[in-house]
Amino acid sequence: MKKLSISEMNRLTPEAFHKAPKVPLVVVLDNIRSQHNVGAVFRTADAFRLQGVYLCGICCCPPNAEIHKTALGAEDTVDWLYFKDTMEAVNTLHEAGYTVYAVEQAHGSMTLEEAIRNIRKLEKGKIAVILGHEVFGVRQEVVDASDGCIEIPQYGTKHSLNVSITAGIVIYEIFNALVPRS
Repeated sequence: MKKLSISEMNRLTPEAFHKAPKVPLVVVLDNIRSQHNVGAVFRTADAFRLQGVYLCGICCCPPNAEIHKTALGAEDTVDWLYFKDTMEAVNTLHEAGYTVYAVEQAHGSMTLEEAIRNIRKLEKGKIAVILGHEVFGVRQEVVDASDGCIEIPQYGTKHSLNVSITAGIVIYEIFNALVPRS
């Protein structure tokens, strides 16, 4: 088996990416402190051609050398907006017809598998997921304003995953729910 060359991968140019239809999924970062985590989310959002990334609170914004180290240019292809407060982002998304889920361990949260079943049933199919601070998670006020909470079941000793890993898992699963492959 021979690895594919870059040219064999047939990736979009940045210009073609901007013109291409997007998957109706927005990732909201609620006070993510690590610029590397922000960059990783941009790179994953580019890989799945997401609608955009909303950076909130203490999140660093492009252009930024530390974001670029992980994003590798995805911060230039993926649309993004900055909101001083995450509640402002949630309200904007609700007004635009998005169903907004916080990715958080909470009373009454649904597993990612349950969330995917619900997402497949939605008529509008416009989804936003909120990922929270590396230590404190999604702020309670933001959880309260969300349409529900998604939790990734975990079976080891740790109570959480790195935010960029969580983003990758959640984005991949929601992408598959919104863009079924034949």
